[in-house]
Amino acid sequence: MIGFLIRRVVQAIVVIFFVLLIVFLLTQVIPGGEARAVLGTKATPSKIHQFNVLNGFTLPIWDQFYQYLLRLVVHQDLGYSYSYNQTVSALISDKLPKTLVLVGFSTLLALVVSIPLGILQVVRRNKPVDYVLTGLSFIFYAMPAFLLGTLLILYFAIDQHWFPVGFSQSQTVGNIISDPRGLVLPEVTLAALTIASFSRYMRSSMMEAMTEDYIRTARAKGAAPRRVLYIHALRNALIPILTLLGLSIPAIVSGALITETVFNYPGMGFLTTEAAFKTDIPVLLGTTLVATIATVVGSLLADVLYAIADPRIRYAR
Repeated sequence: MIGFLIRRVVQAIVVIFFVLLIVFLLTQVIPGGEARAVLGTKATPSKIHQFNVLNGFTLPIWDQFYQYLLRLVVHQDLGYSYSYNQTVSALISDKLPKTLVLVGFSTLLALVVSIPLGILQVVRRNKPVDYVLTGLSFIFYAMPAFLLGTLLILYFAIDQHWFPVGFSQSQTVGNIISDPRGLVLPEVTLAALTIASFSRYMRSSMMEAMTEDYIRTARAKGAAPRRVLYIHALRNALIPILTLLGLSIPAIVSGALITETVFNYPGMGFLTTEAAFKTDIPVLLGTTLVATIATVVGSLLADVLYAIADPRIRYAR
């Protein structure tokens, strides 16, 4: 197990390196580069050249990337955002906890709702309840986050005035948590898409578990139907869900980017969108690094949870 973890950590470092390299190279083909974004469209060529010299942008690309990695690894320096007039590290420290609140609550809500829904569909298989829930799952799974969020805003915020439309960018984590009404619509938007996916996997996993030999053995011994369902089948059916949870982190993070933009939520997703519009290259690199780390950590977490949940699994040393 230790050997497996070491290999996975090394693979994660390699993945992060190449993702940063690709994103860094893509930022070099932006017309005008960072100098044009900072100085504006009316900046003279001499001012642009002076800015590039001062910031090392006249060096070869590989040298620029090396200097960026050196600052990142040695000093944990992600660069400076001229758009926000502060360091990228400070921006991420401010925005990341807010995104973690949004993603954490939505994922917990998705698990709490999708697992019982999956079980209900198995118990009522091929009955009207199963057909209705299956249809709703397909609808929400195919629905873009921006469309669902917009529809929720139009009805619940604008027509009914039950919830606020958006957030102030100056709100802190404490302010956001202390006013749960503002979190309802973005949480529902992000969770609904995850519930649609998780409930389908839970249904399939439960149906597969119910056909196993140990289920027939438990029934033959006279175990109560509820005990067979919740003790024997559910425990084994949850193993794929644990894996799915870790592997779904990238999709949840990308969904948070769209959801935060729709609701003006002051998190990492909104920060990334604004940085893209402003051609804020240091911020784009910083948010990409965070998203990449979340992805590889989610994948590693899925493997570890899978091994913990199923004692039969043994990774090669």
